[in-house]
Amino acid sequence: MTPEQKSNLELIYTLFCDDVRLEAGNKLSFMGVFQNIMVQQLPASLIKFAVVNHWQGSGSYLSEVRILTPDRQQAIVVSQPTNFEIAAGGFADNISFFVNVTFPKAGQYLVQTLVNSNLFQEQVLTISDVTDSQMLGASEAVN
Repeated sequence: MTPEQKSNLELIYTLFCDDVRLEAGNKLSFMGVFQNIMVQQLPASLIKFAVVNHWQGSGSYLSEVRILTPDRQQAIVVSQPTNFEIAAGGFADNISFFVNVTFPKAGQYLVQTLVNSNLFQEQVLTISDVTDSQMLGASEAVN
């Protein structure tokens, strides 16, 4: 990706969620938005998992998302490359869906967004297990 292309493209936000739906009026509904995952036991599997990237800028790009193990040695999932185009001054949403994703152990997994086969952004997704006693004392407040 050339410096000029990168200056024409900005990643406004990335969301992790259970599902995304296109509603009337071209609106997106996000179900089950999260920033980390706590499970009762590992390995843990997610039936469906979505990574939503909201872009601003202009141009035509190829995007892909991959999730690496905490040691960065292995990709547990990799999306198919998808094209997206942004009209000058516009925006685009790129959604990568994954099914039956298994996280083998606790740790900080790396969610990488690639544009034109180059790393554009990296976010941490923390996977942790909790014991029953920890769950009993957990707050139900949403932060």
